[in-house]
Amino acid sequence: MALIVGGGIGGMAAAIALSERGVKVEIVDLDPEWRVYGAGITITGPTLRAYRRLGLLDAIKQQGAITNKTRLFKYDGTHLHDLEEPVIEEGLPATGGIMRPILHRIMQKRVKELEIPVRLGLTVTALENEGDEVAVTFSDGSNARYGLVVGSDSVASAVRDLAFPHMAPAVPTGQGCWRISIRKPPGLEYGEFYLGHENPCGITACAPDSVYMWMLTRHEERERFMDEEELYNELKRLLADFGGNAGWIRDNMTRQDWINYRPLAAVLQPKPWYNGRIVLLGDAVHATTPHLASGAGMAVESGIVLAEELAAAASAEAGLLAYQERRYPRCKDVIDSSVSVGRLQLAHGDPREHAHILEGALSRLNEPF
Repeated sequence: MALIVGGGIGGMAAAIALSERGVKVEIVDLDPEWRVYGAGITITGPTLRAYRRLGLLDAIKQQGAITNKTRLFKYDGTHLHDLEEPVIEEGLPATGGIMRPILHRIMQKRVKELEIPVRLGLTVTALENEGDEVAVTFSDGSNARYGLVVGSDSVASAVRDLAFPHMAPAVPTGQGCWRISIRKPPGLEYGEFYLGHENPCGITACAPDSVYMWMLTRHEERERFMDEEELYNELKRLLADFGGNAGWIRDNMTRQDWINYRPLAAVLQPKPWYNGRIVLLGDAVHATTPHLASGAGMAVESGIVLAEELAAAASAEAGLLAYQERRYPRCKDVIDSSVSVGRLQLAHGDPREHAHILEGALSRLNEPF
């Protein structure tokens, strides 16, 4: 029996992949409603490939928005270039987007179809390796034993804090990310990037009638979080120079549209990623920034690879080592590239260097994982 701590994207991917290989799995999640907050999510070709491995591609295509092109604009709305997105597998869409709550519901539906037990309002408070089992104490005071514990419980992982003393929290990058969910601007057909401004932004279609827009800015520490009114007014101000559909969003956004801001942080945790029969995946061990739109994709890939390597190995220890060694260089590349682009943006670096880093990283992401 395997315990998955954290019922988000990475945790559900691991649970589905393990269950499909005959492993009995149980999920616990701290949220008693098993909800997800957030705007849309960009789904690149590599992420769609991973979801195809889980059998969820058709549902994503039906409930999200799929395209094969990203349009590049100067921040004032001047069209610069169309970036054709490569198809990395036959029959696989090039890129797309979906609302994060809808993506979670698609994955939750599959978890339920596999009859994976899910206990909510619960996390772990103690973990102890005892031979080929892990003794687990839960936050409700109950106890159980498992042959494997997977920590996929966010960048603030309780599993990491309990079992991996050599690791540290994610490191702030100096940037923050704004997001707004809003109805689709008239005429928008593809993803859009707006460049040449100190605060780059982009728009991703997530459904036939909805999009989300992101913007990256320098993060400034505040004594308190902005309230909804401040978020609305500040984002509107930040969009003052923008034309095209970014300008349309500025002029048509309302206080009823979901607006969020969060500072960015990233970390590739040092090896080992496992301690006895306890292992980490997703943001708990390889948290990245959104510059390559690959955080969710990396978590899904890690869940699949963990299940594959455990199924192929002669022992659990050999499988966990193989998972770590297979994932570490790919996750390192994504995090290093994303953080490098963020640093260049903060320094107002040469856009050609941005493009060079992004093109190289995206090309490597298209390679098999």
